[in-house]
Amino acid sequence: MPEAGLVMLSPQEAAKIYHANYIRNSRAIGVLWAIFTICFAIVNIVCFIQPYWIGDGVDTPQAGYFGLFHYCIGSGFSKELTCTGSFTDFSSIPSGAFKAASFFIGLSMTLIIGCIVSFGLFFFCNTATVYKICAWMQLCSAACLVLGCMIFPDGWDADEVKRMCGEKTDKYSLGACSVRWAYILAIIGILDALILSFLAFVLGNRLDSLMAEQLKLESKVNMQLVLCAAITGITLYYSEEVAKLVVGYAFIYMSVGIPVHSIQLG
Repeated sequence: MPEAGLVMLSPQEAAKIYHANYIRNSRAIGVLWAIFTICFAIVNIVCFIQPYWIGDGVDTPQAGYFGLFHYCIGSGFSKELTCTGSFTDFSSIPSGAFKAASFFIGLSMTLIIGCIVSFGLFFFCNTATVYKICAWMQLCSAACLVLGCMIFPDGWDADEVKRMCGEKTDKYSLGACSVRWAYILAIIGILDALILSFLAFVLGNRLDSLMAEQLKLESKVNMQLVLCAAITGITLYYSEEVAKLVVGYAFIYMSVGIPVHSIQLG
């Protein structure tokens, strides 16, 4: 026997409560997802702009540091660094690999900024669809980050890099130099983008299935209302015995999946 004070809910009421709770929880998760997406965009911009992907070490011939397109190198025994390189002037970038890496990291930054702009679609479009659009943009942003981080070391054999890091420097070998924080941050950003993309896909697909369940529930409730109205009409125009008979047939028809409107009175 159920304990005293417990209230048994109908399946429809339980489904509505579950739906309301899930919507509330998904909104909270969605807000966190949006905040971390903005944080990832900031990380992406910092990695793109800052010239601290690789830098000098204790035994390097010259002091300096390199980014994707901007770099600074000392000259002789002077502590002053000469800086050059601009994303708008590709000819100033010392390596073709650096140019390609700059392009892909810049594309990753553009995609994630576009994802943030897409947040405005939540006010006009289906929520699940917007989540999926953002998920694909984040996934593409992560892919561009991967390409940029993989291509960048291919340019370490450039003359300017060797001047700072020594003649032992080669592709994917830094010689006397070391990796700096911007490169590490970009690698961490890849994992961040993949997690955000996965979460957006989960939220979008779950909202789709929840909407399908809600439509099915509303359809069932509407069918029951139509049935009640039909029974009331039958009771008024025929007799209570006929109404009971129709109710019995209706439940049998519904249990085997036959539409209620197919019931006909002889």
